[in-house]
Amino acid sequence: MTDFHHVSEEYDKISLEYQESKSLPFRLHVEEHTTFGLLPDLAGRSVVDLACGDGIYARKLIRRGATRVVGVDISAEMIALANRAEEATPLGIEYVVADVASAELGEQFDIAFCSYLFNYATDRAQLRSLIEGVARLVRPGGLVVGCNDYPDNPPSGYHRYRLYGFVKHGEATPSEGSTITYRFYNPDGTAFEIDNYYLPTEVYRREFAAAGFTSFDWVMPDVSGEGRAAFDPGFWDAYLEAPPIVSFRATAGEGTVGAP
Repeated sequence: MTDFHHVSEEYDKISLEYQESKSLPFRLHVEEHTTFGLLPDLAGRSVVDLACGDGIYARKLIRRGATRVVGVDISAEMIALANRAEEATPLGIEYVVADVASAELGEQFDIAFCSYLFNYATDRAQLRSLIEGVARLVRPGGLVVGCNDYPDNPPSGYHRYRLYGFVKHGEATPSEGSTITYRFYNPDGTAFEIDNYYLPTEVYRREFAAAGFTSFDWVMPDVSGEGRAAFDPGFWDAYLEAPPIVSFRATAGEGTVGAP
C-alpha cells in the first residue's frame, strides 16, 4: 500500500489555517469558477468529493443539485471541521476519513471531484495508486474533475502570485518528485505552508490512460465576471499568463480499474 501519511500529518496541523485560505479571492473567482464550470447539471447525480478538506466544495455540490455527496479526506482534523459544518447545517453529506488510494466506500459515483489530490504524489507509483483509487470509486463513463498544481508553471515566476495570497518555492529545474512549497497569506493575517510534488504533465496523461480513462485534459484557468469587476484591470494577468494552478477533467472508460 502506498503511504500518504505525510499528507494527513500536514493537514492535521494546519486545518484551521487551510480552511481560512478558502476565503482568498482566487479560490472563488478562479479555482471554483473554472473547476465547477466543468461539471454537468448535477440534478440526479451522485458525487464523491475526494480530498474534500473541510467540505466547502461538498456543500456547494449538494446545493447545486447533487442527490448524494460523500466527502473523503485523509486528515481527521479536516473531516472534523466538515462534520462540524454538517451538524450546524445538515445537508445530508457523509464524510469519511480515508486514504483515496485505498478507500472502499461500497459504491460508485457518477462524478469524482478532486480538488488538490494528485499533486501530493511524490512519484509515479503514488500517482498511479491515487488514480486507481479514483477509478474504483467512479462508475464506467463517469466524470472526474478537479484542480491541481500545474507542473508546467515556470519556477522563475513563482514569486508573482503574492497579490493573490500565496507564493510558490521550488527548484529552478524540477525533477520528478521535487518539492513545490506553497506559502499562503490568509485574509486574517495567518500564514502557513504546504508541500506539493512535481511530476511532468505527460506522466498524468499516461497514468490516467493506464488506469482505463478514455480522456484526460488540463483546463487553463478563467476568471469569473464578478472577479474581473471586483479588481483593477490587469490584476489577474500574472495568474492567467503563467497559471500556477489549473483544472482538469477525465472520463472513465468501460475498462477502468475497479469497474464492474
